[in-house]
Amino acid sequence: MINKAKYNCIEELKKPGLPVVIVAMTQEIEAIINACTEKGIKVSGLCDNETRKINKEIKGLNVIHTVNLPEKFPKARLLVAYHNIQECVDQLTSMGYEEFYSPLEILKDYDASKYQHNLSQDYIQNKVSIAIKSHEAYFNENLVHLRSLDIVITTKCSMKCESCANLMQYYTSPQNTDEKILAAVENLYKNVDEISEFRVIGGEPLINKNWHKIVNGLYENGSNRKIFIYTNGTIPVKDEILKSFQGKNINFYVTDYGKLSRKIDTLEDSLKKNNINYFRRPAGNWVDCSSIRKHNRSPKDNSTMFKECCAKQFYTLLSGKLYTCPFISNAYELDAIPNNPMDYVDLLNENVNLKQKIKRLVKMEKFFPGCDFCDGRPYDPTTAKVYDGKGLIAAGQQAKSPLPFQKIRK
Repeated sequence: MINKAKYNCIEELKKPGLPVVIVAMTQEIEAIINACTEKGIKVSGLCDNETRKINKEIKGLNVIHTVNLPEKFPKARLLVAYHNIQECVDQLTSMGYEEFYSPLEILKDYDASKYQHNLSQDYIQNKVSIAIKSHEAYFNENLVHLRSLDIVITTKCSMKCESCANLMQYYTSPQNTDEKILAAVENLYKNVDEISEFRVIGGEPLINKNWHKIVNGLYENGSNRKIFIYTNGTIPVKDEILKSFQGKNINFYVTDYGKLSRKIDTLEDSLKKNNINYFRRPAGNWVDCSSIRKHNRSPKDNSTMFKECCAKQFYTLLSGKLYTCPFISNAYELDAIPNNPMDYVDLLNENVNLKQKIKRLVKMEKFFPGCDFCDGRPYDPTTAKVYDGKGLIAAGQQAKSPLPFQKIRK
């Protein structure tokens, strides 16, 4: 891979010339704009691949759909905020753009406490730190870096979303999956250079009665770890549990499903009361990607689908195995795809060349065998070249009972 983006860019971007456009509306986008202003870099525009993020204003700048970028900025200096820089570079190179930059140098000394953000200062500072680590990995191909690790501690859920991207709607006998989970995390942690963010998920993780013990165990094994608990706002948390998190980099990510999130206000009040950092966001629309079926695509089409996938670096730990995404991990757990060792790394039972096997999975640029069972999960279904889903759908539509599917392994 040839790195086309530049790292040392402050002086170059300060000079008069082509307009500077930031690519991808990441959660730390406000910080990047603020940091540019601090450094004397004028930002002229913003763009993103997802239609859900366009036609909005961020700090006075309108977000343009990336496919329409040439209409307003036929030539530009592009500052790529997204963690997968190469993916953006490849797309924009095909559109005729030539100048790409990373915000790595710009963000290095950013102090979130100097600004008011739409998100909390601690949350923004966390995201800035994660962005820095992600971009450092781009410029050093030898680094094995996981931007985030989804740690599935249960397949039980307090909701029954019929189009859950994590396939919870198919489980007939959901279980807690936390046996030896800390041992698997430590085996992984010892064999990679960096895991920027640990995300405790389910199902609904708060259903697992041991969830707080797992969270504290993750922190105690590495006090520099950034931990996020993903919850749907249906279960409140006792004060004594939240007090055990105080002073630690433990955060809540709360998705608001309206009336379905029946305890979300109670949960938010508790988080505020105990001074626990959190981020609350509406569920919005989902990209339909939850069907499980064999497509028999050509290698070329599977490669294209993989390249367009927004979830291919949602590294997932489930039942002691590391996967590249939630679809393959849960499809395997459900026995809905063949057992192919190319799809995962067994962190508990593979001792030979474990580091190399993890690196192979993390550095994969083509596709995995399990990808052929997925409809695809593109950033923007309207422009995807290989996608077999229904497009954008309403989030949180409830099913009355587990959905049927075909088991391949029994």
